Amino acid sequence: MIDLADFASLTDVQWRSHTEVERGIYIAEGTKTIARSLAAGHVLRGVITAARWVPALHELGVPDALVSVHDEAALEAITGFHVHRGALAAFERPAPIAVDAVLASARRVVVIEDVVDHANVGAILRSAAAFEIDAVLLTPSCADPLYRRSIKVAMGAVFAVPWTRLPWPSGIERLHAAGFRTLALTPDPTARDIRTLEAEVRAQPLALLLGTEGEGLTPATLRAATHRVRIPMAHGVDSLNVAAAAAVACFEMTR
Repeated sequence: MIDLADFASLTDVQWRSHTEVERGIYIAEGTKTIARSLAAGHVLRGVITAARWVPALHELGVPDALVSVHDEAALEAITGFHVHRGALAAFERPAPIAVDAVLASARRVVVIEDVVDHANVGAILRSAAAFEIDAVLLTPSCADPLYRRSIKVAMGAVFAVPWTRLPWPSGIERLHAAGFRTLALTPDPTARDIRTLEAEVRAQPLALLLGTEGEGLTPATLRAATHRVRIPMAHGVDSLNVAAAAAVACFEMTR
């Protein structure tokens, strides 16, 4: 039987951020995202949807026993918002990947330090996938990549790029021990232009460090990194949003 509690109060970000992890679930919104979750081999718990989307779910191989059909008013009463993307599916969260397993064959990784906005986390994962980053590592206080908004902004990239949580701040020494040069991205004008990294540096495994939306990377992280790098700005612009900066830096790091 489908547990409608999986879908309760989806707009309550703080509550859902805790309960989804505690319940071991995540929510996929829309048939495209559901298809990506199924393709990733994740276990489907159930789907709630309007009747017109049932044929599309059948095409994905979702059995009727896992589909609960409701009118739009009932869907809104369950979820707390107007469901307009067709269907909502609850999946079992996959087991976390061990950090050592993620790093074993990686040469380009992104580390996200304390970024709490789900949209930014999703956008960073999307850029990581687009520019063939091998893995994304998140510090413990980062927003959840499997939160509904993160998944939606990532356009399913959360299922394409390996990611896991990295103990922090001790994790930076773990990266160094694994042979990575760490590139701390900062708007500080004294930092190195990221475009001018020597070939010797580029030949090494690289970890791009991205800081929180307001303050950026912590002073301790900036001190511990092997390189401090910046994206050159013009017209008096101080810095880019962390998600935009991630896209530029990922492109530069992998070209």
